[in-house]
Amino acid sequence: QVQLVESGGRLVQAGGSLRLSCAASGDTFSIVLMGWFRQAPGKDREFVGSISWKAGGVYLSDSLKSRFTISKDATEDTGYLSMNTLTPEDTAVYYCAVTTDYTGTYRYWGQGTQVTVSS
Repeated sequence: QVQLVESGGRLVQAGGSLRLSCAASGDTFSIVLMGWFRQAPGKDREFVGSISWKAGGVYLSDSLKSRFTISKDATEDTGYLSMNTLTPEDTAVYYCAVTTDYTGTYRYWGQGTQVTVSS
């Protein structure tokens, strides 16, 4: 079992920056990937990117990689999604999730944190 707790979502003005945190606990040794997703009202859930928990390799979607990046703490089981030059189109609930086995399924999810970007 892995528990994920997100934090950092808030109201921010367009052009601003924000860093979201995802703190993992429980069987963190089993984490393979930590992924980030977002979902706006009336829209499908969108994959943002992921990080390899052991090696730290990062993948971001082509549409977001110029403004967003993913990282993790060097000593703690915490992942981060850093977002720059935010626009109202980035308004969504942001989720972190982890894979823990060979299937690559994101089995464990955080509760989500609201990011609202005002114009």
